[in-house]
Amino acid sequence: MNLKFASRCKLIFALFISLSTLVFAQGNNNESELYKWLSSKSELSFQKIEGDTLFPESYEIFVEQPVDHFNPQSKNFKQKIYLSHIDKDKPMVVELDGYGIRNRPNELSRLLKCNQLLVEHRYYGESVPEPFSWEYLDIRQSAEDHHRIIQIFKEFYNGKWLSTGISKGGSTVIFHRRYFSDDVNATVAYVGPIARSIDDQRVYEHLKNVSTPECRQKVYDFQLQILKNRDKYYPMFLSNAEENDLTYNIVGEEKAFEYSILEYSFAYWQLGWDDCSKIPDSTSTDEKIFDHFLTNGGTEYFSDKDITGFYPFFYQAYKDYGYYAYDTEPFKEYLKYADGHTEFFIPEGVTLTFNPEPMKDMNDWVENEGNNFIFIYGENDPWTAAGVSLTGKTNSLKMVHPNGSHRTRIRSFSDEDKELIYSKLEEWLCVEISR
Repeated sequence: MNLKFASRCKLIFALFISLSTLVFAQGNNNESELYKWLSSKSELSFQKIEGDTLFPESYEIFVEQPVDHFNPQSKNFKQKIYLSHIDKDKPMVVELDGYGIRNRPNELSRLLKCNQLLVEHRYYGESVPEPFSWEYLDIRQSAEDHHRIIQIFKEFYNGKWLSTGISKGGSTVIFHRRYFSDDVNATVAYVGPIARSIDDQRVYEHLKNVSTPECRQKVYDFQLQILKNRDKYYPMFLSNAEENDLTYNIVGEEKAFEYSILEYSFAYWQLGWDDCSKIPDSTSTDEKIFDHFLTNGGTEYFSDKDITGFYPFFYQAYKDYGYYAYDTEPFKEYLKYADGHTEFFIPEGVTLTFNPEPMKDMNDWVENEGNNFIFIYGENDPWTAAGVSLTGKTNSLKMVHPNGSHRTRIRSFSDEDKELIYSKLEEWLCVEISR
């Protein structure tokens, strides 16, 4: 090889390495303090993502977690979270979702203009242990997940912490606080039940007394209209299944049809359709009646796709979380298959006996020791029947929105009620909320 050419190549290579090092160093200098901190944590894998404009930085993160927190030899799994960052000295809202997650700002991070963590629940979405075993899906293991995540991010964030969750997430934040009360400074639990059994009788009583007698009658008459005209609506149910690739092998087609009708009253009040004048009656067309049934009944809820997709929820419900069944007595003349019980929701190959003790413990703790909570409920929502009860032994606040549904949020309340909520948050978090 020509020595001059070789020397020139070495020089060019040396210059290239020097320039690359300089560019790399400059890139590092442009990295934020948060990015550098995330990079230093061996238990985190992450990528920067485009988030809401409220947040200068957003990340998708996976946290290495033990499948069994009480076994030092446990295998690990990756739990998905989203971090949305404004300022390390501002409060952090950590949303402990009861299911899978998608990245979006929640009501509280918008209200407080602060940082946000969204945490996917174990066994949901992308946070599923492998090899798979139902054994470690319980409220204590998930509380340990959430405690570990909070402790990791407290190494970086200096402000107050506020936990929150909606529906099953609203219950999840209660469970976490039961075991790790000092992890956060306050909690806003939205529409979260603490059920007593797999057929919590309080739900039955709620549906017998919700709204007005006239609206309850309209709901009942609609259910009866579908059942009494099975010959018209069952074929429409089957056609809808074919059009939308819905199968009912787990429950059975005719049984699923009946359960979809029984579910209607629960779903109607849960979703918040309080203008019962819009419920179709016998003078409406078959198409209008069936379209309303599709929107408000359980035609998809009892499909194979929905049942298997929600197996983790049903596993928890029948293990210790609790659920509801259906009152078949008013319809017994027209039911051929549905008996009101829903054990078909239990995952295939699993045998479960409901243990009421964890929820009894949760309820006792909330009533006697659960401080710095704001519980948000909607008056018409059947899950409110299984909501927490306060005895005055704590400083917590329970807010029930008149005629509200499972969609009830802080923004749903009157200005006077919102002021009460804001004042509690300001006191507990040492912040000032813009009115």
